[in-house]
Amino acid sequence: MNDNGVTNAAPGPGLRAAPGSVAGTAAGSVAGTAAGPTPLAQLDYAVVDVETTGWAPADSGITEIGAVRVHGGQVVAEFTSLVDPGTPVPADIAKLTGIDDEMLSGAPSIAAVMPGLLAFADGCVLTAHNARFDLSFLTAACEAAGLPWPGFPVLDTVRLARYLMVVPDEVPDCKLGTLAGFFHSPAQPSHRALADARATADVLMHLVSRLAGRGVTTLDELTRWLAERDAAEEAERARQARVRRWPRWLRWLARLTG
Repeated sequence: MNDNGVTNAAPGPGLRAAPGSVAGTAAGSVAGTAAGPTPLAQLDYAVVDVETTGWAPADSGITEIGAVRVHGGQVVAEFTSLVDPGTPVPADIAKLTGIDDEMLSGAPSIAAVMPGLLAFADGCVLTAHNARFDLSFLTAACEAAGLPWPGFPVLDTVRLARYLMVVPDEVPDCKLGTLAGFFHSPAQPSHRALADARATADVLMHLVSRLAGRGVTTLDELTRWLAERDAAEEAERARQARVRRWPRWLRWLARLTG
């Protein structure tokens, strides 16, 4: 990844321009410029989603990759490709995603698709909903293909939503469909990679707006803000674990005294 700028990706297989924009064209830098850190709202994001044959890359493969590139809060390019997972698609997964073995006949291998995805995301903050899942498959795919994994900054919209949404007053949970519905996203998730990436991108920009309302406007500020909330959450979990070990009479007394 280029720390000082963004490498433009030319249109090609799997890459297409968003309406009214030039595919892959973006400006700015994850690291910022001489004028100061780039505001979160102006960063380049590559919002990615993968569909797979299962839950872990050790015994499953990718069937579809979708990604959208966001600059200045607007989608400027999209990337999508079906992928040959190298293994049959289980019936329950085919029913969930609509992607079956027939659809994947003749699809490129993940080794053929990954270089294009990495070029598409170059210079971006990589973003996903439940990023650990998507990244586990993408990093495994890079390793299998003998490709180095770039040191992308990573944002997880699940993690952001957990700290920015009021549960259950605003939403019952932080699932992608729930958040997309709450924010009236024009794209609704459907267990297809590009649709889910579009929905995640829209949710991301709403969450970035909420961060600005809390005075969090740069990636460094966001890193510190999340670390503080992670630490507070861990401390609360530890406190609750200690309370559960108290004798019943002591827990009763604690409730009385607040």
